[in-house]
Amino acid sequence: MRYGFWTPVFGGWLRNVPDEGMAATWAYTKKLCQRAEQIGYDLTLVAELNLNDIKGTDQPTLDAWSTAAALAAVTEKLELMVAVRPNFHQPALFAKQAANIDQISNGRLALNVVSSWWAQEAQSYGLQFDQHDDRYGRTREWLKVVDGLWSEPVFSFDGERYQLKEAICEPKPVKKPVIYAGGESETAKAMIAEQCDAYVMHGDAVEVIAEKIADMRARRAALGKPSMTFGMAAYAIVRDTEEEARAEVTRITTLDLDAPGFNNFDQWLSGTELEREMKLQEYSVSNRGLRPDLVGTPTQVRERIVAFEAVGIDLLLLQMSPQYEEMERFARSVIRTPGRGAPG
Repeated sequence: MRYGFWTPVFGGWLRNVPDEGMAATWAYTKKLCQRAEQIGYDLTLVAELNLNDIKGTDQPTLDAWSTAAALAAVTEKLELMVAVRPNFHQPALFAKQAANIDQISNGRLALNVVSSWWAQEAQSYGLQFDQHDDRYGRTREWLKVVDGLWSEPVFSFDGERYQLKEAICEPKPVKKPVIYAGGESETAKAMIAEQCDAYVMHGDAVEVIAEKIADMRARRAALGKPSMTFGMAAYAIVRDTEEEARAEVTRITTLDLDAPGFNNFDQWLSGTELEREMKLQEYSVSNRGLRPDLVGTPTQVRERIVAFEAVGIDLLLLQMSPQYEEMERFARSVIRTPGRGAPG
């Protein structure tokens, strides 16, 4: 199992807890990521939103791509999976920017391609917001442009949305970045199976995740493509006793309808096509993080992780609060296994 974590660009993950003790600042992000690669974490996911959908739209949120460039220069081992939304980035210019960041990191850049969901944000910044299937049509074309610029010395393209004539991207990435993507609609899954390297999922029970992995493996096989990497989001709570861990779940999920992030969560639900009904009380933790139930004693959490690994999960994308302290606890009690060595 590889262990990743979400860089807390929003200043936390909990909609019901105003101050989680992890400010949305470069200083905190640098400290967290440098420590993470010392104690056994493999990857960080840097989310891309210009408005803060967790703490409220008037609260700070770090820009994903300038943060990624800075992290590339101050870390040595972490894979940098950075979210990118095609409607926010002209693909040829993006390919150049991302290749440069990959050079800075010596080949550690990866993309998390997100086909957008937040209409308010796009409208606030004066950007086009496509309807659901059109978003994936844009993403398909966008990925072809980026891949062409990274693969060919001179690249031309004549598409519905993008046109390039003899474009050059030099230097190219050290190695082609892994393309991660998630989505639950038929349109999304078809695109991901065809054009991406890894499938990332919201958190869910083992049996649900097993079905999703089996479905994606079948799609890849039908296309004659090799199997993918599979990742899952999860919120982790590790305590000495199960009672302590469950008490923390109660604390963070006590519903507050007046929380600033509540309206944004409601809008997100209206703009997505989910396979399973979202329970309203789950809004307190993003990305369905509590469904995998990585909650309990170190032994209980390790057993859950083994179960997910057995059905095909290769990568956990963890959220915790407060992130720095809880990541230390998780590294000491869970990541320390015979095959990985002891965290420093």
